[in-house]
Amino acid sequence: MLAYIIKRLLVAIPTLLLISIISFVIIQLPPGDYLTTYIANLAQTGETTDEAVIESLRARYGLDKPLPVQYIKWIGGVLHGDFGQSFSLNKPVRELIWERLALTMAIALLTIVCTWIIAVPIGIYSATHQYKFFDYFFTFLGFIGMSTPAFLFALILMWISYTVFGTSVGGLFSDAQAAAPWSWAKVADLLRHIWVPVTVLAVGGTADLIRLVRANLLDQLEMPYVVTARAKGLSEWRLLLKYPVRIAINPIVSTIGWMLPGLISGSVIVDMVLSLPTTGPLMLNALMEQDMYLAGSFILILSTLTVVGTLISDILLAWVDPRIRFGGQPS
Repeated sequence: MLAYIIKRLLVAIPTLLLISIISFVIIQLPPGDYLTTYIANLAQTGETTDEAVIESLRARYGLDKPLPVQYIKWIGGVLHGDFGQSFSLNKPVRELIWERLALTMAIALLTIVCTWIIAVPIGIYSATHQYKFFDYFFTFLGFIGMSTPAFLFALILMWISYTVFGTSVGGLFSDAQAAAPWSWAKVADLLRHIWVPVTVLAVGGTADLIRLVRANLLDQLEMPYVVTARAKGLSEWRLLLKYPVRIAINPIVSTIGWMLPGLISGSVIVDMVLSLPTTGPLMLNALMEQDMYLAGSFILILSTLTVVGTLISDILLAWVDPRIRFGGQPS
């Protein structure tokens, strides 16, 4: 198992380096740069900018240097914990990202945990009680959950909260704690608000995961090894948990690689609807304004989460199914 993990780590390191190069190139693909966008915005308002000031800003941010030099300067700083300076906000990228990233990761991880805790048992129940009342009931709820956009569910939840309970569910903190330093009171305030975005984001994923677990487990329950084990008198729950369920969740475990970045980048609209101080709106603004260091850092973080998620998937798959770590040979 250790050799398997080391092999995956050796593949992940050059992958991250290649991703950083591609990320930086993608940010530079649109014509112009941040200063070009800045000048265009000033021109729309009728203001003019001194050319000397523009050139001094270009030299300050290193925009007058070739692209490879800019990349080396940026990645060298990243390796030392310096992600560069945000042009539009005039702050270090590290200060802008970390608190928002921590909140975003908290929401993402809680969403994944809630999704699995709810979806896997319901999927197992639906597969073992096929065509019963609750199987139809969960199937009906699953189709509604998959077909309802997350931002629409967020709007419905906000409307119900305001009209029925007279409270707003926007944001992650109350007005009194939003700008306060971290304390146990602020953590408690966060826990009172975080269930809203977690619920919104978990609905679609839970519905989809229920269908996957049910379909995969139904396929496994028809396999000869299940019939043989049942004929030998193995108890039903022991039979399910020891063999079919472990194999049925293999395709689900493999989705962790894109679940982590998907919850961060795919929830931008939900973040904006609920006014969440997360990475989504900040990343969208950085991309629109060609704030290359801020946008490049976000893309690098999302790519890193994809690689880390894939590594976690590989390790979990090897643990769930030993045939994977032994090159496909039966254990």
